[in-house]
Amino acid sequence: MNRRIFAIAGCAALVGLSGCIERRIRVTSEPPGAIVWLNDREIGRTPVETGFTFHGDYDVRLALEGHEPIHTERRAKAPVHEWPGIDLVAHALPVTFDNTIEWHFDLEPSLEVTQERDAYETGLVERAERLRQHAITGIAPAPESPAAD
Repeated sequence: MNRRIFAIAGCAALVGLSGCIERRIRVTSEPPGAIVWLNDREIGRTPVETGFTFHGDYDVRLALEGHEPIHTERRAKAPVHEWPGIDLVAHALPVTFDNTIEWHFDLEPSLEVTQERDAYETGLVERAERLRQHAITGIAPAPESPAAD
């Protein structure tokens, strides 16, 4: 009888001391601040981290004003301690396993923003050239028409 009680108490203690596995997906982007969706669920703005339950394929979307949106698929691979069979032992150990998957995305400026920036820089260079000529010659440049800007 006493052995049975000790065995039950020992099993309860092992269950109480069993470890856990923390699963996280961390998404970063350059530039930061992009809104992120995983499997059509918004998780926040980059850099952002969220918990997950299952390994496998995830539908990933990022959007940031002034940049081309990204819509792709990424895989969350299971580490060795979560392979079938090994995972039973890992869960029974009084250890916490950290499984953080990191995905980084580089966002490209949208064509519209790039064209606006190019037009601004071209106008800036032209104005600078006129001012340089004025400094060299001492002759004031012709006034710009309002439509030039």
